[in-house]
Amino acid sequence: MTLTAGIAVFDRQTGQFVQQQHAEHQFRSASVVKLLIALDFFWDRGPEYAVPEEDRARLEVMLRSSDDDAASYYWDQRDGAALVERMVGRLGLTHTAGPPATHPGFWGYVAITAADTVRIYRYLLEEAPAPVREFVMGQLHQATRNGTDGFDQYFGIPSVFAPGFSIKQGWSGFQGSSGYNTDKAKPESVVDLVSEALHTTGTVGADDRTIVAVYTLHPCGTPYEQAYAAVTQLTAALTVPGGVRAAAS
Repeated sequence: MTLTAGIAVFDRQTGQFVQQQHAEHQFRSASVVKLLIALDFFWDRGPEYAVPEEDRARLEVMLRSSDDDAASYYWDQRDGAALVERMVGRLGLTHTAGPPATHPGFWGYVAITAADTVRIYRYLLEEAPAPVREFVMGQLHQATRNGTDGFDQYFGIPSVFAPGFSIKQGWSGFQGSSGYNTDKAKPESVVDLVSEALHTTGTVGADDRTIVAVYTLHPCGTPYEQAYAAVTQLTAALTVPGGVRAAAS
């Protein structure tokens, strides 16, 4: 198996996709599903959208540092796959679905596509109530270098573009990553739940001009550093309007 990629690059200034490659191919979401978890939390909290301090701390670390314990807390509290079903209907997602029935607790096994990821970011940036947009995007613009599991999450978008980007990354199946993402059993599913997965999603350019979603699968046993380099190289080859390339180190 060689690298498998699903790509969608959307320019919000022109309202057009700049690039698409297998944009409707389903991948397991890994931590990108945390966007949907956060949006579901906020959905019925208007009009003030106040966030209790305990929830604020959880949501901040979940979005900035991809904390798995926070995601698992909300997955359990908010009915797991039903959360995904709610957000699919609310956002008009077309190829996003909950994890297989054999693995209901595995939020990282949610099926998602690059095109649906663009729809999620477009909702956040163009339709979400201002307090929701400001909170969620504010965290994504302050993503930490490492996740709380110790993995370096600056592959792809953050390695290619100068600061100002926002990111929600995903990694799954690599040695030492979350137990929610390392089960090598092969449940009945059309989505690959076994190969190493590494995804970079977010926005680039002034005023979050361009949405970038790059989903990748790598042969089993691929070292994290190798996948990191491959995703970064793939992202660097994209045409991204408004994107300012990072200075070479």
